[in-house]
Amino acid sequence: MFGMVRPCRHTLSPALRAEWIGHLCGLCYALRDEYGQAARIATNYDGLLISVLLDAQSPARGRRTAGPCPLRGMRTARVATGDGARLAAAVSLVLASATLADHVADRDGAFARRPVAAAARRLAAGWADRASTGAAGLGLDPAVLLDAVARQPALEHAGSPLLTVTEPTETATAAAFGHTAVLAGRPDNAAPLAEAGRLFGRLAHLLDAVEDLPADAAAGAWNPLLATGTDLPAARGLADDAALGIRLALDEVRWTDRRLAHRLLVHELDRSIGHAFSDGAAHAERKPGNPDPDAPPSRPGPRPPRGALAGCAVAVGLFCSCQMCCADTFEDPWTREAREGFCRSDTCANWCDCSEASCDCCDCCSDCDCCGCDC
Repeated sequence: MFGMVRPCRHTLSPALRAEWIGHLCGLCYALRDEYGQAARIATNYDGLLISVLLDAQSPARGRRTAGPCPLRGMRTARVATGDGARLAAAVSLVLASATLADHVADRDGAFARRPVAAAARRLAAGWADRASTGAAGLGLDPAVLLDAVARQPALEHAGSPLLTVTEPTETATAAAFGHTAVLAGRPDNAAPLAEAGRLFGRLAHLLDAVEDLPADAAAGAWNPLLATGTDLPAARGLADDAALGIRLALDEVRWTDRRLAHRLLVHELDRSIGHAFSDGAAHAERKPGNPDPDAPPSRPGPRPPRGALAGCAVAVGLFCSCQMCCADTFEDPWTREAREGFCRSDTCANWCDCSEASCDCCDCCSDCDCCGCDC
C-alpha cells in the first residue's frame, strides 16, 4: 500500500471512514477482477481518489457487499463498484507497470540480475497492455498515460528543470481526474478536475522526492530535488502552491456529495505535506555521524536490505496477513527496519497529531460541512 493521502482512523468520521474503506477495497477487487490476483499489488491510497471523485459527482453510487477480509478484521463491507473503481484500477496498474520498469532500468537490487529483470520487464509490459485496454474501454485514451510514462526517464536524465521533470506525472493525473467528469456525465467539471489532477501529480512527485531524499542522498541515487538543486524551502513553496491550486480548482466543481473528496484532497493533503516536510527537514538537519536520537538502537551486524522484487514479495505477505496494519511491530519489507503497525494509536498520533480523546476532525473552513462528523 502506498500513496500520500493516508487518513488515519482519527481524522475521518465513522461514516466517511467506512466510505473510504469501501473505495480502497473496491480498487483492490477491481484490480483482481480485471487483471488477476497479482495485480492487487498495485492497490494504493492515491489511486482510490479516482473512484472517490466519480462517486462525488454521480447521483447514484454502485456498491456491493464484499465478503470477510483479513484487512477488515474478517468483516464484510460495502465496497465501490462500477466505472470509478475500474478506472482507478486501470490507471493504478499503468503507473505500477511504470514503477516496475523503472526499477528494471535502474537495476535496483534484485533487478540487476538478468533473469529477474527479464521477468519483471515482461510483467510490466503485460500490465501496461492490459491496463491500456481497460482504460480504452472506459473512454480514456491510454496513449496519454503511456506517453507520460515513456517520456519520464528522458526528462530525468536530461538535466531538465524541476517542473519539467514533474510534467509527465501531472499530465497523466490530469487526464485521469478529468475523465471522471466524463464518466459521471458532468462535462463542465472536466476542466477544473483536470487542473486539480495536474497539481496533484506535481505534488505527488514532490512529496515522493522529499521522502526519498535521505536514502537517495546516501546511496548517490537520482532524486529530482538533488538533480535540480532544489532545496526543501523551495520545494515546500511549490507544494503549498499546488495544494492551494487544488483547493481552488475543487471549488469550481459541481458536486453531488463532496464531503469525502474535499476531506481527502484538501485537509488530508495538507497533513501529508506537513508530515513529509517535517521529516525531510529533520533528515536535512541531521549531520553525518550524528544519528537520530529517537531512533531505536541498531542491532549488531544488521542484515542487508532486500532487493526490490524480494521486498515486494515480503510486503504482499505482510499486507495479506494484516501485520502491516495490526501488528505491534513488523520488519520493513525492504530496509528490514522495525516499523509499527499502521493502525496502532501512537502511529496514528504521530501521523495526524491527534488522538481519539482529542480529535480535530472538524478543522474544516468555517463555511463548509465536508466532515460529516458528529462532533
